Amino acid sequence: MFYICSTKMNKVMILKRLFYTGLVMLITMNGYSQSSTKELLGAEPNPIHSTVPFLTIAPDSRAGAMGDAGVATKPDASSQHWNAAKYAFLPGEMGFALSYTPWLRKLVNDINLAYLNFYKRFDDKQVLSASLLYFSLGDIVFRSDFGDYVGQYRPNEFTLDVGYTRLFTDNLSSALTLRFVRSDITGGGTVNNQEYNAGVSFAADLSMYYQKDIEIDGKPSQYAWGICLSNLGTKISYTDDTEKQFIPANMRIGGRMTMNLDDYNDISLALDLNKLLVPSPMRQEIEDGDTNYYGKTAPNSLPLSWIQSFYDAPGGFKEEIHEIMYSIGAEYWYRDQFAIRAGYFHEHETKGNRKYFAAGVGLKLNVFSLDFSYLIPTSGRNNPLANTMRFTLGLDFDKFREFR
Repeated sequence: MFYICSTKMNKVMILKRLFYTGLVMLITMNGYSQSSTKELLGAEPNPIHSTVPFLTIAPDSRAGAMGDAGVATKPDASSQHWNAAKYAFLPGEMGFALSYTPWLRKLVNDINLAYLNFYKRFDDKQVLSASLLYFSLGDIVFRSDFGDYVGQYRPNEFTLDVGYTRLFTDNLSSALTLRFVRSDITGGGTVNNQEYNAGVSFAADLSMYYQKDIEIDGKPSQYAWGICLSNLGTKISYTDDTEKQFIPANMRIGGRMTMNLDDYNDISLALDLNKLLVPSPMRQEIEDGDTNYYGKTAPNSLPLSWIQSFYDAPGGFKEEIHEIMYSIGAEYWYRDQFAIRAGYFHEHETKGNRKYFAAGVGLKLNVFSLDFSYLIPTSGRNNPLANTMRFTLGLDFDKFREFR
């Protein structure tokens, strides 16, 4: 819980400052030292900025345990966030999953992320899915200069998704997901004759998934690949007069290889490449009293901004490569009942410096499944991501009917 004194301070700026404090810490942990000589462009911190960054947090424990790899992993009830096209390959008719993540526990103890998923198969080729992602930023208590209680507010953000998945061939599927985003970090009201509102955005995901059964050394195996363009949507503003900000449009591509070692054991390896489709910030350099600007200004057109994000880095191609994050994950299953997972996530030092290992376990019962993951930062500092845990509970309705 945060405590704020002085009602004279701009309420919105206070809330924004509190909200982004933890997030800014994630992108400023790298501890760069100042140099007496000019650094080459692309060698200094230049993270990409967007609003509602909670959209990029891995909400489920299975993908979280695999280093945030999920675009081509085996389909499950939580596929909506990673690649809704995977739903077409789920054998069941209907499923449900609930995930919970206590977030940034090194900073405060009341920031939480909850994720609810549901999918329903209509026939052999069509699946409808829905999800709710809710991010609570904890309580903020306002007090006057004299310590008197003024009020309390809990900022929150959420998304509502509806997805449609279609199987085109025995191996290929695609999906369209429509998303409503609401970000209420201001609490509304009027300050200094300026009215503040919740930010709202409408977005969509386009995804594709392919999987094929093969044999490796005589053992049944499977490979898969997937691609997901997510959060392709409108900008957000919290007032009518301020400039709107980009939401974290994103491109994720990845692959998976699964090998059945025998009738009881199988192992999967997955790799995801991830890039924000948000314009890179321009750089400003002062040389001999002259100010030079490097990079490109952000276009007004959203589609152009997504395209420009591939070639607008001030440091050129090298910096564009630095903007690619990667996740490597492994998953071992015994008798399709007990799983052990591990993974690694890497973000370049100049683009955020998030680096961490992850591990977790999974258990399938007759009706329920339970997954757990734990994040281990590798920055070597007092990392706000330390001790991050995720929990996911799943329900298989088909097995539930059989169990009854």
